Amino acid sequence: MEIASQIPFSTIAKAYLETTKPKVVALLVFTAIVGMLLASPGALPVDIFIFASLGIALASASGAAINHVVDQYIDAQMGRTKGRPLPTGVLTAKSVLIFALSLGALSMVILSYTVNVLTALLALIALIGYAVIYTMYLKRHTPHNIVLGGAAGAMPPVLGWTSVTGEINSEALLLFLIIFIWTPPHFWALAIKRKNDYAKAGLPMLPVTHGINFTKLQILLYTFMLLAVSIFPFVTQMSGLIYLSGAISLGIGFIFHAFRLYRTEGDMYAMKTFAYSILYLGLLFAFLLTDHYVRVIYHSMN
Repeated sequence: MEIASQIPFSTIAKAYLETTKPKVVALLVFTAIVGMLLASPGALPVDIFIFASLGIALASASGAAINHVVDQYIDAQMGRTKGRPLPTGVLTAKSVLIFALSLGALSMVILSYTVNVLTALLALIALIGYAVIYTMYLKRHTPHNIVLGGAAGAMPPVLGWTSVTGEINSEALLLFLIIFIWTPPHFWALAIKRKNDYAKAGLPMLPVTHGINFTKLQILLYTFMLLAVSIFPFVTQMSGLIYLSGAISLGIGFIFHAFRLYRTEGDMYAMKTFAYSILYLGLLFAFLLTDHYVRVIYHSMN
């Protein structure tokens, strides 16, 4: 690979790790693990847990690294991303692309041979959806990019579910729907803060094409929609009162932050809303798990 010989190995290794967006991958794998656990009526098989988590992590990392390659010139124009390995020249596009494709291929092998073919196929679709359809087309051509492209990011809990069951059912699709509706208000809050960067790079993000006030209104509307969708697991008896109380409390909190953002001038409250959105998703899935295992223990004792 075409890496400058004077760059220390530790710097190169750190740069490759950065291209995988480890924090994003960690959140995706967490939601996948929740999907696995919710699909397991009893103890989750250790081999499924290990290989499915690894395969999903590698597929997610592959998509993230391809994103670095495709967006390298855009990244160089944005303050948030100009320090990434490709714009700074620490890594070359060729080396990162080889790295990304290797991760993707390894993911497909692991998922196909140690989990099941359905999970491998869905992981491949999600990878292509993010790295190709979203990054190469939607991101560059439509302000609805994050709405349509959010489907790829909503796939991990479905992958976790199919890893255990080998099939897709309504409960797996509910997990998908929650993340799908969560993604736009989550990302638009960040986009408000980074509006000038996106405008400079020529990307048609919603705050750039329709303005900050319109984007704030969309965030607020989506948080109401998210509250309604988050109640579905209780309505369908997938979860019980523990989850319902958590979903309502967290949803009201998200609406509160979105309303504060809507009423606050400019982008002053954008990052607080963005930070809450991450906390929201983590806690919502934690409530799903807690409710699931309380119900499992209760039924085992009766």
